[in-house]
Amino acid sequence: MSAAVVSVERVEALKARALARVDELSAEIIALADDIHAHPELGYQERRTVGLVRDLLARHGIESEVGVGGLETALRARVGRGDGARVAILAEYDALPGLGHACGHNAICMSAVGATLALAALRNDLPGEALLLGCPAEESAVDNAGGKIHLLAAGLFEGVDAAIMVHPNDRDDGALHTSLAARGVQFEFRGKPAHAAAAPHEGINALDAMILLFQGIGLLRQQARADCRIHGIITHGGDAPNIIPAYTAARFRVRAADLATMQDLYARVVAVAEGAARATGATLSYRDFAPPYEDQVPNAILTEQVRAAFAAVGRPLATESRGGMGSTDFGNVSRRIPAYCPYVRIADEGIQPHTVQFADAARTPAAHAMILDSAKAMALTTIELLARPDLLAAAQAEFQTRLKGGAR
Repeated sequence: MSAAVVSVERVEALKARALARVDELSAEIIALADDIHAHPELGYQERRTVGLVRDLLARHGIESEVGVGGLETALRARVGRGDGARVAILAEYDALPGLGHACGHNAICMSAVGATLALAALRNDLPGEALLLGCPAEESAVDNAGGKIHLLAAGLFEGVDAAIMVHPNDRDDGALHTSLAARGVQFEFRGKPAHAAAAPHEGINALDAMILLFQGIGLLRQQARADCRIHGIITHGGDAPNIIPAYTAARFRVRAADLATMQDLYARVVAVAEGAARATGATLSYRDFAPPYEDQVPNAILTEQVRAAFAAVGRPLATESRGGMGSTDFGNVSRRIPAYCPYVRIADEGIQPHTVQFADAARTPAAHAMILDSAKAMALTTIELLARPDLLAAAQAEFQTRLKGGAR
């Protein structure tokens, strides 16, 4: 990171141009957000979405690369000078099975793209570089999810000084956020088939083992910390009611407020599965179906800058969190570089993500306003960070201090 301080007057002029550019392109930004919403794609299948984003960027003179980091649906675009500081703006665009864009990733995507379009209008005057990264498969609905984790491993965040993104919610929340560390595990039990009426005693019931697993996890929850979560589904429960099930499978997510607690809880869940196998005579196998999602490291410096940017566009964010956390691969990013993600309202309070109601909210005037306000706020934040090397240095110093102090 190398940059000279830019005058306040020049910074304000750049910000004014960025705001005007979002307004100029608002119809295109919203049209593509609604198009993505109408054509949801699961993780690593977001080919149509990425193609449309690439085409929109190209229409406005922005070159982009698709397939970066070894991920077919990952995208990267750069605007500005490559010899200064670098701020990454992250996009997500995968949907949920059966629910579509019930986490509002269409809005996340076009907020980031909108900010990039605005900053591209300043490319010759931008005091550094803005990096748009399209990150596939944030939702743990597909195997090997966690696109940001794979992009980190591939070096796509090398040389990046800070990362920002936004997430839709039922309220405007600019608190100093963390997230839950999480691990995804698939359990499989194998037994022996038999006629369920004529000779059940000759079988080994893999479904009995699965039921014991769910019962054991239900009891384990009582002995887990209040910030822990264990939840799962049976993906295969048998083939017919008159056949003793010879194979069953389930997927679970194991979460906790910090990585060490989550790993300990994961080991206890595995022990329950092993006990279920022993009790029934079934054979157990298990594997992670996604890499671990780490808990997010908060950063007060970035939080303050993002809050100030949202206030500047007329959307002040609440500074106290209401509580209730999920997990995100953005947590892994936040443990490598300073990072921040606020939550911005698209739905009435009480309407939560991963519901039909939230999917409906992701294509409403409230969602459109969230996209444009967020695009403006992220553009303003990027300009401020690139123009103020002292801010990036302070964010980095805080980042290092939090990591050394346990990152909470």
